[in-house]
Amino acid sequence: MTPDDVGPTVQDRPLPPGAPGADPAAPTRRRPDGSDLLTLGRRIRHFRTSRGLTLDQLAQATGAAPSQLSLVENGHREPRLSLLQEIAAALHVEVTELLAAEPPSRRAALEIALDRAQRSHLYSGLGLPAVRPGRGMPVEALEALVGLHAELARRESESIATPEEARRANTELRLWMQERDNHLPEIERVGEELARKAGYTVGALTHRAVARMAEQLGFQILHVDDLPHSTRTVTDLASGRIYLPPASIPGGHGLRSLALQAIGHRVLGHDRPVSYADFLRQRMEINYFAASCLMPRTAALEFLGAAKRAKDLAIEDFRDAFGVTHEAAAHRFTNLATSELGLPVHFLRVGHDGALTRGYENDGITFPTDPTGAIEGQPVCRRWAARGSLVRRDRTTEYHQYTDTPQGTYWCTSQTGASESGEFSITVGVPFAHASWFRGRDTALRTQSRCPDPSCCRRPDAELSRRWRSASWPSAKLHAQVLAPLPQGTFPGVDDAEVYAFLERHAAR
Repeated sequence: MTPDDVGPTVQDRPLPPGAPGADPAAPTRRRPDGSDLLTLGRRIRHFRTSRGLTLDQLAQATGAAPSQLSLVENGHREPRLSLLQEIAAALHVEVTELLAAEPPSRRAALEIALDRAQRSHLYSGLGLPAVRPGRGMPVEALEALVGLHAELARRESESIATPEEARRANTELRLWMQERDNHLPEIERVGEELARKAGYTVGALTHRAVARMAEQLGFQILHVDDLPHSTRTVTDLASGRIYLPPASIPGGHGLRSLALQAIGHRVLGHDRPVSYADFLRQRMEINYFAASCLMPRTAALEFLGAAKRAKDLAIEDFRDAFGVTHEAAAHRFTNLATSELGLPVHFLRVGHDGALTRGYENDGITFPTDPTGAIEGQPVCRRWAARGSLVRRDRTTEYHQYTDTPQGTYWCTSQTGASESGEFSITVGVPFAHASWFRGRDTALRTQSRCPDPSCCRRPDAELSRRWRSASWPSAKLHAQVLAPLPQGTFPGVDDAEVYAFLERHAAR
């Protein structure tokens, strides 16, 4: 697959200043096939200098400007396929030799590692000048500099591997997405384009179409029963394999999404995360990419637009039309609701204990937060639909409710599910003025929430409090994840030793 086949990747466009994971310096860029543009540039420079050519001479032979070639050699610009062919012809090598993934020499590998380290947010934040290794710099000096950067990165990784850092980074990402109405049009375009190329037309994206998308990027999907316990998928970049859980999982809805998320890392040009914020941003982007493939924008808007015109919007219908989980459909609805349908909206995932595990809003509703602004783990008002749906007996259909809050009246639709960690509810809601577009708007259920006023639902009954305050001693359940540091590894939470042993075991098959 060539650059002209796919067009520019999302990673080619720098993140806005202040966005989670954004670096002051340009990030390392990749071609759609995952190869490093800096390595490509260094290979071109290696062959040029070994032929005794200057940049001006190569420019004259290819018809490109010397400044343009300089950007290519320094990894700042991806050459068009036609220019790459002209460069290869001028240097008397095959295009495949220029595109090889390995640096041309040990020195080049060290220069690339140093360049990448000095572009990172970690180094640029120190305010120190960049070291430009000249031809006279000994290899030993390069090795020392690269080693120092690696140790600096290791210590930084250890210092941020805390729950507090994770919550801070997650809050920043949530607010960043809120500013954009949870909508990323560039990923929308890439996801729909690849789904169409794989044969998607309408309805649910098939497993075969997902396999075709992987094949078009040079990958084979394999199902194994011995994935490392700390991973959801593993991608073997050397052999072009994507390992997924067994295909016999009932329904298989999650398998398509897992495969698409693994593909998303390659399509979106992700590098290894340099911080926990970068890791979270990548996770958000691959989830968004998977959703844009499973529920492509054009087909999704045709379905939702027709339902809105009929004043019959329902998350359960959207879910069934595209063969996805209720949570995936609800979250995907938030991507399109405001930017495409003109509906402000909020989304919640609430556990069986009433704690908020995931949330998004741009409609003015107020989520409970801790002193840092994080919403994860905070108790949701017992009067909200997200809690009401968990105590009802009939859970075969969506639960609808109006709730009067200090911020106004909201209509919500909620559905429950279950996982290994217990029951949960998925809720989508809108302000009262927008409820007329939804099925279930005629519900007679209406509650009043005064939270965060403690008298709403957190303060115990006065009579019960008098009876039991001095006559009880409950033993609290400790949520270990609140105190535990993030697991260490090349990727947060991943056991490197287990993953590498897995890859070695399967590479021999």
